[in-house]
Amino acid sequence: MVRLEPGNCQLKPSQRRQLLSWLKRAVALGERVGDFLLRITVRRLGSGRYEMNANVHDAAGDFQLRSRGHTWRDVCRAMVRMLSVRLHGQRLALA
Repeated sequence: MVRLEPGNCQLKPSQRRQLLSWLKRAVALGERVGDFLLRITVRRLGSGRYEMNANVHDAAGDFQLRSRGHTWRDVCRAMVRMLSVRLHGQRLALA
């Protein structure tokens, strides 16, 4: 299950759809591990900077990720890459 929580910034519906489409691979990997819960918080930091926090709970354990950047797109891409790599590693560890 994915829970997206906008902090102090409002996401447009197109941004929400885009982020969820980028997360498809990470969500599929998390569901294979089992007992998957992903909570993402998006915040705006000052003038044009964004921060994204992800809290992940699954059968292999819990972990947290944080990404910061100048544009919303850069932060989302970095977060999706980190999530995919970390969940792939947990999937291999369980196998």
